[in-house]
Amino acid sequence: MPISSSLCARPRRATAVVVAVVLCLSLFTAPSVSGADGPSPSVPAPRLDWKPCVQGPDFDCATARVPLDYLNPGRRSVKLALVRRKATVPGRRVGTLFFNPGGPGGPGTVQMPHDYPFLPREIRERYDIVSWDPRGVGHSTAVNCFANAAEAKAWASRTPDGFPADAQQRATWIASYKDLSRRCQERDPELLRHVSTADTARDLDQLRRAVGEPQLTYFGISYGTFLGATYANLFPGKVRAMVLDSNVDPQAWSNHASDQEPALPLPLRMGADLGAAATLDQFLTRCGSAATADCAFSAGSPKATRDKFDELTRRLREHPVSKSTYGQTIGDVVVGLNVVHPGWKDLAGRLQDLWRGRVPKSPAPLPAPPVPTPYLGVEQASAVLCSDSPNPRDPGVYHALEEAAALRAGDAGRFWTWAAEPCATWPALASDRYRGPWNKPTAHPVLVVGTSYDPATPYAGAQAMAKELADARLLTNQGYGHTALLNPSNCVNAYESRYLLDGTLPPAGATCRPDALPFPAPMPRGGVATGGGGIAGVAS
Repeated sequence: MPISSSLCARPRRATAVVVAVVLCLSLFTAPSVSGADGPSPSVPAPRLDWKPCVQGPDFDCATARVPLDYLNPGRRSVKLALVRRKATVPGRRVGTLFFNPGGPGGPGTVQMPHDYPFLPREIRERYDIVSWDPRGVGHSTAVNCFANAAEAKAWASRTPDGFPADAQQRATWIASYKDLSRRCQERDPELLRHVSTADTARDLDQLRRAVGEPQLTYFGISYGTFLGATYANLFPGKVRAMVLDSNVDPQAWSNHASDQEPALPLPLRMGADLGAAATLDQFLTRCGSAATADCAFSAGSPKATRDKFDELTRRLREHPVSKSTYGQTIGDVVVGLNVVHPGWKDLAGRLQDLWRGRVPKSPAPLPAPPVPTPYLGVEQASAVLCSDSPNPRDPGVYHALEEAAALRAGDAGRFWTWAAEPCATWPALASDRYRGPWNKPTAHPVLVVGTSYDPATPYAGAQAMAKELADARLLTNQGYGHTALLNPSNCVNAYESRYLLDGTLPPAGATCRPDALPFPAPMPRGGVATGGGGIAGVAS
């Protein structure tokens, strides 16, 4: 995802997991600028002056200038910040691979260096890996709706974390995001109309030209899969190889290109609530099957651990532990399910702290990136999402939608419903959106990877993506967490390497498993394993 939450974003705070919505304030959408395969020939490829990044000598940095509006390329330009890690075996280099870390709003200059070690070894050896902060984000020309850091901090301090849990919090939440929309409109309304996925896909093609590649080799995760699908249909002849990992259903994102207001917000159309609920159930089941030394929140059995979680959430509704409210905790749980190792064990520890009435430790910060950390306000993700994906426009309907989602997906349904609400009052619609078709024949086939238990972009999204694209092969990762990349599988890596290097697809119906399960496997008791009779149980 959608979704940073980023669909794959690593949110700075729980309110940053805004997954999508657009307020269609305008009935006019500018005509598409897509030609047969690219922007106007009058737009020159940007020049890249690579230099060592200021904080990371293993990485190079550069900036590019591209048109704000490809319909009027000479009027205003925007800056794109890039990062590169050269092929580690230069003598075997085959080209450049572009990587998008998802979001939307995921800054490539920050996240690619973190994600880089997870890419298959042979890909790191033979490709220059290039990523960038998409327009509107990070070190690129960015959406920033505050005059200074103090203003941004003051806004964040009064906005509920995770999602609003009562009437007063709902009123505060809605007012806060309405205020944010007003600020954004006042600061740079023109930029807000030109940060769509289609705009970024055109930028990506300009960057491909800038590095001298005749066709694109691409690896996109989470929201980066929707960007990849958009590129593949705007520039089908330029696709050399494309890995799409943890997929956003493009029809769900575009609401089937309908001009009617949707009944459900994007996360619920995608089934993100159902994916998160299923993954949470797996977390509690596996935790409850493990000893407390391996999963601190275990109550000795899956059922007892689920009951313990339900009791904890009931407590937090009435008695937050410091800043750990019910809404903040559910946000932490949903995001904490994204990365299994060490994320699930750490999440269990935080839940056990709350159970004991203690303030949980914050997750360990990621290693410092090779660039100064840019401003990454929640409005950057909102600007992209709200430009592209239609959602209910009336803030007043979200409470009813939340209750309906909770009936089908429990606490996760509440979280993912409110993740879409900030766009209900968003002030801009993209001048250039791509809403399909999604089945334009590409020069080469696409590899789609989906994980069975994904808490943000459920496996059904990968199935939908493989079906929508004209020529795609689905690889199923029978595992847990958001993206196979960040939840490693040597099997997935091997298939991806062969595909990216020589175009060999996995066999139809191929499946893989993760390298490590979430918690140590429970010891069997009874049954054949111990020589006893009947059905083997689980030792608690």
